[in-house]
Amino acid sequence: MVESRCGLVCSECDYREQMNCKGCININKPFWGEVCPVKSCCEQKELAHCGLCNDFPCALLMQFAYDKEQGDNGKRILQCKKWCVS
Repeated sequence: MVESRCGLVCSECDYREQMNCKGCININKPFWGEVCPVKSCCEQKELAHCGLCNDFPCALLMQFAYDKEQGDNGKRILQCKKWCVS
């Protein structure tokens, strides 16, 4: 089941319950800010998640996946690939 646009597995997120987050697929804006550029990009392209994009993995997704503070060392990229074959 696709939980996010970028491949983040929401059910594993420490903030999900704490912030009452329903995942970016089910909300207009993330609890942590005004706009998520990855979410916006997917929605503008009418894609369920980044793995369906012709530019996958793009520089924007790579930046998020490997960010020193918020990244997950590419785990979300692998998740998008899994969603593509499911």
